[in-house]
Parts: sequence; structure tokens; C-alpha cells
Amino acid sequence: MLIIRLQRLGKLKHPSYRLIVSEKHRDTQHGSLEILGNYDPVQNPPLINLKKERIQHWISVGAQMSPTVSNLLISQGVIEGKKQGRFP
Repeated sequence: MLIIRLQRLGKLKHPSYRLIVSEKHRDTQHGSLEILGNYDPVQNPPLINLKKERIQHWISVGAQMSPTVSNLLISQGVIEGKKQGRFP
């Protein structure tokens, strides 16, 4: 099963993230099938670069998304839906 999730990069107390596609049961640092964009929440305003067409492709192939990535993509208008809360 494939999943779209965040991979943490950056220095201590200055995180930046990559959106990656990888196997669900693999470590995010092990490797990824494709890098779909990046996200830097420390900058003001947060810097978000996404490959929207590739994200749509992976979703159409059946890749799932982590809740954080799902909320990020909804806020950027890449996908439509309702944001997921922290607690069900």
C-alpha cells in the first residue's frame, strides 16, 4: 500500500518537510518513490511548493494520505473534502 506523507528535513528547531510517496510500512528516511513537493512551516508565511498533477496521479492510482497531508492539500485547494480532526 502506498501513502503520501511528510518526510522531515532541516536542522534542529528549524524543520522543513518533503511530501513523498512511499510504502506504508517503510521508514520515511529509507527512500521514496517520488518527491511531490516541499513545505517549510517556519517561514512567515509558510512556503508550500506542490506538484499538483503528480499528487492527483498518485491519488488516482490508489495512494492514501496521512491526515496531516490531507489537511494541507485541502487548505491548498489540491483536493476537496472535509479536514480531519485530531481525535475521531
